[in-house]
Amino acid sequence: MLMTVIAIYTLYVISKLYVSIMQVGFINQHKHQDALLMPANEYMKAGDYAVAKEKLTMLSTLIEYVLFIVWMGGGLMWLSNATMAYDGAMQSIIAVLSFIIINGVVSFPLEWYSKFVLDEKFGFNRSSYAQYFKDTAISTALTIVIGALIVWGIYAIIISTELWWLWSFGFIFAVIILINMFFPTIRALFFDKLTPLEDEELNKEITRLMDATGFVSSGVFISDASKRDAKLNAYFGGLGKTKRVVLFDTLIEKLSAKELLAVLGHELGHFAHGDIYKNIVMVGGMLFVMFALFGNLPESLYLEMGLSSSPYILMILFLLLMPVVSFVMMPIMGIVSRHNEYEADKTGAELGGSEHLIAALKKLVTENKSFPLSHPLYIFFYYTHPPVIERFKELGVDVYAKEEGRVVDSLGGICSSGE
Repeated sequence: MLMTVIAIYTLYVISKLYVSIMQVGFINQHKHQDALLMPANEYMKAGDYAVAKEKLTMLSTLIEYVLFIVWMGGGLMWLSNATMAYDGAMQSIIAVLSFIIINGVVSFPLEWYSKFVLDEKFGFNRSSYAQYFKDTAISTALTIVIGALIVWGIYAIIISTELWWLWSFGFIFAVIILINMFFPTIRALFFDKLTPLEDEELNKEITRLMDATGFVSSGVFISDASKRDAKLNAYFGGLGKTKRVVLFDTLIEKLSAKELLAVLGHELGHFAHGDIYKNIVMVGGMLFVMFALFGNLPESLYLEMGLSSSPYILMILFLLLMPVVSFVMMPIMGIVSRHNEYEADKTGAELGGSEHLIAALKKLVTENKSFPLSHPLYIFFYYTHPPVIERFKELGVDVYAKEEGRVVDSLGGICSSGE
């Protein structure tokens, strides 16, 4: 059984690497062709950035595979022996958190490189070393505190009932809902400084959009995200009365008021269509499948590793094998998510004007250096949003249309494909 599990994981890694290789080849080919949605020099930079990020992902996948082999080939036995001095819930907490921390330490150099070398090279990183270490320390502390509570809860369930996997699923699902509810508050407390939006006219327009979709928020806030990077973003966080509209200051800086309203109209479309709750249900379904699978692994697997099916071993195996199930199930979730994005675009166009939504999307692509093309296989496995060119097409703009050798851009004007 152990060799079967390793073979399945190996197939997962090979599949993931194959998709990445296809993506890198696809972008390297297309970045030298006519530029779309952005000037030729920015188009090339976006392609280079996408390729560099994907190569980093491939290296991360290989490291993940080596870690898996190490853990399954004796690492778990070592961890079990190292925590023998403890018993019960304490052993589970120390073992699981040690597993998470060790994996985090191994992956830290790649995260550092991504932030301070790759993102620095392409003009995204604005974070200082002090800021980065502060964020990392806070994230680690939160992981230890919240992780310990979760491990303790699952341990208590496992020793209490044979149907532990079902009750553990319910417990984790409830934790996810709570995290979604309090995410804006946690982020504001430990990471971002949120200030109320002071632009009365913009606030009034945002309130108008929220009223039109029945969205009740605890306020509209500006996040000082520019202290970390230059990427544009916004989010609606929380559930129920904890909902907040949070705009990155980078978004306020780069988008006009009308473009910003169109983007918010898109996000409000998700609310109006109940996409937040649909996503929670989909995540719940994926979690249920995972717990059902990992809660019924054959005893022979543990015997071949020289281990017992102790609570902490069950939890670590769940964490080790979870990426495999996610990789298989994500395409299904992606299909649903991409459909939801098209519908949200329609709402954004209705509330904020299609021309303003298109202009905003174009700026987001350019400012975030998002290469507008991807290999179909990569889209199938990873895209939660439709390719931006397909989104433009649904909004009535064909970026491939030609006029006297020049590409018609998303605003109805023309931008030279050779500039």
